Amino acid sequence: MSNKLEEARKIINEVDAQMAELFVKRMRAAEMVYEHKREFGLPILDQKREDAVIEANSALVEDEVLKGYYIDYLKHLMSVSRAYQYRMQSGLKVAYSGVEGAFAHIAAGRIFPEGNRVPYSDFKAAYDSVVRGESDVAVLPIENSYAGEVGQTMDLIFSGELFINGIYELEIHQNLLGLPDATVEDIRKVTSHPQALSQCHDYIKMRGFDAEEANNTALAAKTVAEANDKSLGAIASVETAEIYGLKVIEANINKSGENTTRFAVLSKVKAASPSLSSTVLMFTVRHEAGSLASAIGIIGRYGYNMTALRSRPMKKHSWQYYFYVEIDGTIDTENGAAMIGELNKVCDQLKVAGTFAPHTEI
Repeated sequence: MSNKLEEARKIINEVDAQMAELFVKRMRAAEMVYEHKREFGLPILDQKREDAVIEANSALVEDEVLKGYYIDYLKHLMSVSRAYQYRMQSGLKVAYSGVEGAFAHIAAGRIFPEGNRVPYSDFKAAYDSVVRGESDVAVLPIENSYAGEVGQTMDLIFSGELFINGIYELEIHQNLLGLPDATVEDIRKVTSHPQALSQCHDYIKMRGFDAEEANNTALAAKTVAEANDKSLGAIASVETAEIYGLKVIEANINKSGENTTRFAVLSKVKAASPSLSSTVLMFTVRHEAGSLASAIGIIGRYGYNMTALRSRPMKKHSWQYYFYVEIDGTIDTENGAAMIGELNKVCDQLKVAGTFAPHTEI
C-alpha cells in the first residue's frame, strides 16, 4: 500500500471522527430549533431559511466543482435534520374542528405532517384547547376564496389570547367519490357540504344527479361508505376517499371556479421568524368622523402596504365594528413601534394578532 493512500485514509478517518462529533452537536442544535418551533407553532420546513443557509455556507467553498457537491451535501444534511425534527413532532398536539378527512384535518396534516391531530366539535372548542394547554396549536380556517371570511375564527382571534403564527393556503379540489365497484353511470344522488354542492353545481346539473346536503364533506363520504349503495356518491377530497375506502370516480369536478381556503395556525406565544414577513392587526376606532381613515392613513404613512382590510360586527355592541388588517412587513422595528404608537391614539382597541408568510401554499 502506497504512502499516499495511507496518508489519505488517515486524513479521512480524522475528518470523519471530527464530523461525527460535529454532527451530534448540530443535531442537538436541531433539537433546540424544534423546541422553538413547537413553542411558537411553526412548521418544521422553513424553505427561505434553508435557502439562505445554503447560499451563505456554499460561499465558503472556493472550488466551483466541489461547491456543487457541497450544496448537495448541505441539502441532504438539512433533510436528515428535518426527519429528526419530524420524529420529535410526533408528540405535538394539533387541534382542528371537524372529523377525520375534513379539509381542516387535511390542512393540519400538511402543515404538521407528524403531529398528533386532535378533532374538536367546533372552532371555539379547538381554540380553547390551546388556551387550556390541552393542545399545542390550533389550525382553523379564516377565509375561503368562494365563501369569504370565516367570522367565528376571526372573532376568536380578536377577543382571545392566542396569536397567529402562520397563514397557509389550501387549494380545494372536489371529486366525485363512490364505492370501489361503482361507475359514474351507477350514481343517481350525491351528498356533500352545501358549499361543495354549490361549487360543483354545473357538474351535478350536467350529470343529472339529485343532491343532498351533509354537515361536511368527510361525513358525506362516511355516509356513502356505510350505505354500501352504488347509486350514492359523495363530493369530497382524494384524502377523504382514502380514509373511507372509496374510489375517485371523476376528479376536479369544481373546475368552474377557484376554491382556496386560508388556515391560520394559532398558539399561545407570538413567533419571531425572518420568514414571517407580514403582520395581522385588529382594532376598533372611535365613533368620530374620519377615524377609520385616520388609522389607515397612519399605516400608509409609515410605509406599510395594506393587503387586506375587513370589518366584523362586535357581538356585544350593536352597530359597532372591529377591523382586520393584513400588512406587508413586521412591526419589530423603530418604524413599526412608532406606527403602533400613533395607532393607539386613534384606536380604542388595538391588537397585533400575529405574523405570517404571505401566499404559503400547502
